Amino acid sequence: MKMTIKTGLTAIALLLCVNLSAQEKPVTFGVKGGLNLSNMTQDLKGDAKVGFNLGVTMDYALQNNFYLLTGLSYSLEGTKEDEIKLNLSYLKLPIHFGYKLPVDNNTKIVFHAGPYLAYALDGKYKSGGVSIDAFDDDVQEGLGFKLKRFDMGLGLGIDAEFGQLCVGLNCDLGLTNLIDVKDRNEVEDIFGTASPKGKNTNAALTIGYKF
Repeated sequence: MKMTIKTGLTAIALLLCVNLSAQEKPVTFGVKGGLNLSNMTQDLKGDAKVGFNLGVTMDYALQNNFYLLTGLSYSLEGTKEDEIKLNLSYLKLPIHFGYKLPVDNNTKIVFHAGPYLAYALDGKYKSGGVSIDAFDDDVQEGLGFKLKRFDMGLGLGIDAEFGQLCVGLNCDLGLTNLIDVKDRNEVEDIFGTASPKGKNTNAALTIGYKF
């Protein structure tokens, strides 16, 4: 009887060890970086501008290959028109839900989507040697508007995981009108409307490594 109980406990322990070793880590951290192609919509729209992104990632396993995908990244975005460039530097926090589709033992395709939050650390209009703070109250006094620092929107993407290496394509569409109007008459002279609108758009190609 004692031998049977001992054998049974040993078998259970072995099964638990096998299950734990086969189970993925509930939380996986990583790093990533890549290129941005950004622009703005409506009254702030110009030509697409190339920037970059760099950040850390976190994958939290839910169940049945579903994950919460988040992290924090520094992202250089904006737009340009002729000789004028608008450079916007954001800290971005995506909150995506994703599904990892196993392709083989070492490869997964990841589909994900969800909201993002962003805060602009810096914003400059640049032309030649002149640089103007896009968030400065003095700019608002002179032009009748300034830009808002907070942004939020929706993002979606598709990634390919090859073991610990990850390559991804992500698109963000801002939902926040970034134009903070103070003087509608001055703004109408610039944009042709007293209620101008401009939102962020960005596509990012990234490569990352998960620990």
